[in-house]
Amino acid sequence: GQQEQPFRNAEHCGDDEGRAGADKGAGAQCHVIFLSNPHNRDHTHIMGKLIIFSAPSGSGKSSIVHRLMQDYPELNLAFSISATSRPPRGTEQHGVDYFFFSPEEFREHISRGEFLEYEEVYPNRFYGTLRAQVDRQLQAGQNVIFDVDVAGGCRIREIYGTQAMSIFVQPPSLEELERRLRTRNTDSEEQIVQRLGKAE
Repeated sequence: GQQEQPFRNAEHCGDDEGRAGADKGAGAQCHVIFLSNPHNRDHTHIMGKLIIFSAPSGSGKSSIVHRLMQDYPELNLAFSISATSRPPRGTEQHGVDYFFFSPEEFREHISRGEFLEYEEVYPNRFYGTLRAQVDRQLQAGQNVIFDVDVAGGCRIREIYGTQAMSIFVQPPSLEELERRLRTRNTDSEEQIVQRLGKAE
C-alpha cells in the first residue's frame, strides 16, 4: 500500500536548468509517497517505478529529491542520469552526474531515437533522458527519480503509463523565484529573464 507524509525543507534552493544537480536548499513543500515493498514485486515485469518531479528552475525540486534520497533509503530511489551537451562543471563525472556529449553527438542520439525526451534549452545546449539507461535502472529494481520540465515529464508518462507518477513543485511566488535565481549567482541576466518567462 501507500502512505503519505508531509515534507518540508525551509532553506533556499538551487537547480540546474531544469535537471537534477548538486545544489542544496528548498522552500517548497511536497508529500512523500511510500512505494510498495520492493521485495513483493512481480518479477515477470520491469520492477521499478518512475517518479517525475517537474518545476520551474529555482523552485526547489532538486533539493527535495536529494532529501528524499538521504532520509528515506528504504524507498530504493535512484536518480535518472540526464544527458547534456554542456561541458562538465567542477568535479562532475560522465555517467555519474550526467552523460556528457558534444552537440553533434547529442544530435546523433536524437536521430537514432534513443531519448525518452529531450530539450534544446538554448542554442546547442541540450538536455535529455536516455531510455536504455532508465530501463537498466528499472530492471535493477530501482525507483527512478526524474528532474525534468513539464513537457518532458508528460512525455515520460505517455511512454510508461501507470508505472510513472508525476509531482509538480510550485515556488511560493515569482518574486521569491527571482530572488533565489539571483542569490545562487550561476545565471546571467539573460538566463534569469528566460527562466522567469518560462515560469510565468
